[in-house]
Amino acid sequence: MFLRRILLWPFTLFYGAILLVRHSLYDGGLLESTRPTLPTIAIGNLALGGTGKTPMMELVLRSLEHLAPVATLSRGYGRRTTTIHEVMPDDDAARSGDEPLQVKRNFPAVRVFVGADRVLAIGVIQQAVPSVKAVVLDDALQHRALDAGLNILLTTFQQPFCDDTLLPAGTLRDLRSRAKGAQVVVVTKCPALPSAGEQLRWRERLGLLEGQQLFFSGISYDPPRSVGRPNLGSARDMSTYLPDRQALQEFRGELDALAGTQVLLITGIADPAPLLAHVKGLFATVEHAAFADHHPFSTSDLQQLAARYAKFAPGPQMLVTTEKDAVRLMPMIEGSPLQGFAFVVIPMRAVILNEPERFAALIRDHVATHPAHR
Repeated sequence: MFLRRILLWPFTLFYGAILLVRHSLYDGGLLESTRPTLPTIAIGNLALGGTGKTPMMELVLRSLEHLAPVATLSRGYGRRTTTIHEVMPDDDAARSGDEPLQVKRNFPAVRVFVGADRVLAIGVIQQAVPSVKAVVLDDALQHRALDAGLNILLTTFQQPFCDDTLLPAGTLRDLRSRAKGAQVVVVTKCPALPSAGEQLRWRERLGLLEGQQLFFSGISYDPPRSVGRPNLGSARDMSTYLPDRQALQEFRGELDALAGTQVLLITGIADPAPLLAHVKGLFATVEHAAFADHHPFSTSDLQQLAARYAKFAPGPQMLVTTEKDAVRLMPMIEGSPLQGFAFVVIPMRAVILNEPERFAALIRDHVATHPAHR
């Protein structure tokens, strides 16, 4: 790693110089930054992926569940379209992107939009939803053209931005100094709540200003949830598997009976390590088929997965994936070698570990006290 950073350092310096010029143009007013007239909450990071932006967006939406209507805006990474449009529950990932589609299906009442030009898209949202109370933006901290009212910066416990460096030597896509522009900083994927002393040391490590709020979040997993209704006869003796929605209530009690289940975990996310550790704690044998973040699954991929799945020894077997991956996988299952096998997702939630009520109140107060709602 050290040698790699040395070799790539000239390119990192060049990239850093470009960022400095860009931010200087915005800071000096030579490039315009627009503050929307409605409450906007931007969730983002300085590093490339894996900090948990979508779970944090869903946490913010749960904090605002008393309001209606609320909208979200994402770029829709991985989609094949470029227009600004509203995501519908029956869209596919190619049209809307996997994460926006996941959010729409988890929060049917929320108006979910995708669009790369955040300023233009905000205008589209205001026209489409004149009574919108707030817009939550995913991955918008780098978009200086939009000046969001509340910025939430995420950085992981395992690799905080203060210990990282710019691309390509490191994983940062923006300057560490940009953290100063966030009103809220959340250290994500914490194994446990740091002690009071450790929290103070985190503030020092991250170089936070006095007014910046610091929170720590962990990961909570819901019980495995059925996707589709597999044919139990071809589900490799999954006699304890419950294919209907009743399984959502009963599955946790079934886990002891499934302790001997052999699982093929399929992921196409930036950081599958926490989920892999969780799944290994649930089932006896776990194999992991890891793909790149937002991987567009192909027929060839499914054939290879089926071949790998067939190599398991006789006994209870199950395919497990994430909600995000299921959005891309499930439309391809019918007619594929994976059709009919027991298939579940394990939903993931972000949980604020220190003062969760204060975090929720901060979100709600930002919207309630905004001039647009006075």
